[in-house]
Amino acid sequence: MFSKAQLRLIPALVVPLCCQGQGGRFSRETYPVLESAACRDCHNSNGVASASRLHFPDRAASPEQVEAFGESLGALVDRARPEESLLLRKPTQRVPHTGGRRIAPASPEEETLRAWVLHLATLHPVRTTSKATLTPAAPSTPPLRRLTHSQYDHTLRDLLGETGNPSAPFPPEDYVNGFKNQYEAQSISPLLAEAYGMAAEKLAASAVRKGTFSCTPGGADCRTRFVREFGRKVFRRPLDEDEVRRYLGLFPKLGEPARAAQTVIEAMLQSPSFLYWGETEPGPRGEAYARAARLSYFLWDSMPDDALLGSAAAGELDTAEGAVRAARRLLADPKARRSLDQFVSQWLQFDRVVSMVKERRSFPQFTREAAFAMTEETRRFLEDLVWNDGNFMEMFSAGHTIANADLASIYGLPPPADFARLSYAPGSGRAGILGHATFLALTAKPAETSPTGRGLFVREHFLCQNVPQPPPGVSTSLPRITEEKPLTNRDRLAVHLANESCASCHRLIDPIGFGFERFDAIGARHEKVKVTIPVDNRRQQARTVELEVDTRGWIAGIPDSEFSSPAELGRILASNRQCQECVVKQLFRYAMGRMETPADRPVIERVYAEFRDSQFRFKQLMISLVRWTEFPPKGS
Repeated sequence: MFSKAQLRLIPALVVPLCCQGQGGRFSRETYPVLESAACRDCHNSNGVASASRLHFPDRAASPEQVEAFGESLGALVDRARPEESLLLRKPTQRVPHTGGRRIAPASPEEETLRAWVLHLATLHPVRTTSKATLTPAAPSTPPLRRLTHSQYDHTLRDLLGETGNPSAPFPPEDYVNGFKNQYEAQSISPLLAEAYGMAAEKLAASAVRKGTFSCTPGGADCRTRFVREFGRKVFRRPLDEDEVRRYLGLFPKLGEPARAAQTVIEAMLQSPSFLYWGETEPGPRGEAYARAARLSYFLWDSMPDDALLGSAAAGELDTAEGAVRAARRLLADPKARRSLDQFVSQWLQFDRVVSMVKERRSFPQFTREAAFAMTEETRRFLEDLVWNDGNFMEMFSAGHTIANADLASIYGLPPPADFARLSYAPGSGRAGILGHATFLALTAKPAETSPTGRGLFVREHFLCQNVPQPPPGVSTSLPRITEEKPLTNRDRLAVHLANESCASCHRLIDPIGFGFERFDAIGARHEKVKVTIPVDNRRQQARTVELEVDTRGWIAGIPDSEFSSPAELGRILASNRQCQECVVKQLFRYAMGRMETPADRPVIERVYAEFRDSQFRFKQLMISLVRWTEFPPKGS
């Protein structure tokens, strides 16, 4: 049934001797069939089928957990009529299946699955499995996290009054799980270590020139006070006595007090105690100081201030009520806007917008200034919803935006003098950020739209669903446009739906993108799509034809989700629980520096419920996230 090469790709087949008998039948026979059919790609907590009853265990699940999962599939078996069971009929596409046909009818794989269905039908009663037995645990203690480049800059601004961007020469950060602050990608490379050293040297020299001391560090008392006070700020906790002695020891060795103070600053700025944060700090109040750092870097994107460190020392952060009280104070400070900006810009990939290229002859309006205006529009629009306590789900459905003259010309609106609140024109089909040039340009190609790119972005960023990667070796080329047969994108992408290996993914994303086809590669509306007929001879002049646009779209897996414009899609997303919960998940990933695990489900559910009950106030979402991540529900 499977080749040796295929078998080697299925880790679940490595079963201990205790499971090699009848009890290991599912692991040996049926599980490899489901894995080979790529059922897991959609049936997981962040897959396209996340709302269904079928969730695969983690890839690291034990053989016992895999067997328990196999028996839990009895919930999808019709015991009276096993042949009619969803577990058998859906993957073979005998009943409509969003993922398409995953197992060929009458194949050996189907026979293996049928045998397991018949086995489950004989079990009495049908045994189910607790999710807890199938889920990996979340980290038992907060992980150690490195300062991101923006956190580094903001910390140096609050610590030393540094107004520049010291991280500008640092190596670029990688996106993982959609963000740049995920701890699994936060190692310090030799190049970054060297950059930290050079930055520390410059920052320390600047601090001494500016006199960043409360006294002249010449006398012993002043030196001690300087090391303790400055060290408390840099390390976000009091120094222990050994650290104090070590840094004080630099003064006699280096002679001149100013030079010694500069060396102390330089050393502290390269210490792991400065560059890393998150896990419990040493000392009797270590967890409280670590919590202070987690709060400040989440809500301020910077170091704790004296008041927050004081709260940690006084035990005021040891309770959920104290942590929430501190979070409210931090959110009332203007510095909170910096963290929101970081979250929004990474979630919506602003850096890709300002670096993208568009075909100049087709889109002369797209300039570097216009690209920055696009990101500024989205930033201001979402800031307005957050800081004025609007319903955050209106980010998808609002009938207005905050744009300047450059963007107004793209949208066909009267140009304002500066960024101003503008209502979308009636009948424009725009709504919320789905009508923003940021989204429409980002998800398009240099010269034309991309239904696939737009649909994929909606799935991944607004529904938190991971679409499987295309199979290796599959051709991604589309039919060539010819004089005899000019085609719209919808016509050309039909080739994907005709090929079963492509259709299983493209039917999940292309229909979403079709609803945006009245908006070109920079977000301007067109009633008909212009198609350029390519020529083989440079002496020939390319001809452009206009074709009617079919904007009917839908979201496979969401009932009654047909739409034909961004405005209609925005209303669907704004009222859809998966989308609402995705906002929670995205902020969780940003705040925690990692993907959520099934073990985090109780936290996600509590935070979502409070977000929903607040009428989707984003500030309440941030506060709830602090409350339940720092003090998780009992039993979770």
